[in-house]
Order: sequence, then C-alpha cells, then structure tokens
Amino acid sequence: MNIRKALLGLIIASSFGAVAVPAQAEIVVSVAPPPARVEHAPTYQRRGHTWAEGYWRWNGRRHIWVAGHWERVRPGRVYVAPRWEERDGRWVYHSSRWDRDGDGVPNRLDRRPDNPNRS
Repeated sequence: MNIRKALLGLIIASSFGAVAVPAQAEIVVSVAPPPARVEHAPTYQRRGHTWAEGYWRWNGRRHIWVAGHWERVRPGRVYVAPRWEERDGRWVYHSSRWDRDGDGVPNRLDRRPDNPNRS
C-alpha cells in the first residue's frame, strides 16, 4: 500500500472518529465534567470481581456517562478508578488502570513498580 493512500485513509477515518486512542493517552479538554451521578453499587459481592464506579468519559465533543460495572480482579494488582484533574484551567482525564504495588504511581512512570514498601 502506498503511503499517500494510507494517510488519506487515516484522515478519513479520524474525521469519523474511528481512530482508536491508546489506553494511556492523556485527554485534555476545556469543559469540566459534570458532577458524578449517584449510583447505587450492588449490595452483593461478585466473586473474583471488584466494583468500578461510573464516571464521565469524553467522546470528542462532550462528556458521556459510563455506568458502573464489575471488573475482573487481577491478582497482585490494585484497581485505580478513572478520574478528571483540573490543570491550568483545563481538564485532564486519567484512565482506569491496575497498579502493581498500590502506591498510586502509574506503572509506566514508576522506577520500582513492584515495591509497595519503598520510602
């Protein structure tokens, strides 16, 4: 396939929102997310799963609500929920992730990702 055709395909696909964004990509928008919706988590515990609360996700034009759901537990890891952070008047989205040592530092930025007892 020639490069011009590939670029043209990418441009057309991106104009329709069909290009996938990597899971760790940082999304920055100028519109604050609405307040979280009140959601009632199930009263039962699903074996081998943890409850992930609902959150606001950016779809390229506006915030849309993603309902709470069960996430399969990953042994030896801690679930970190997605969140929005205000930074210099803009809103930055941090996607959900599984942390290897529960220290709150994303594994990709952690020099010692498997050491929960570091100082």
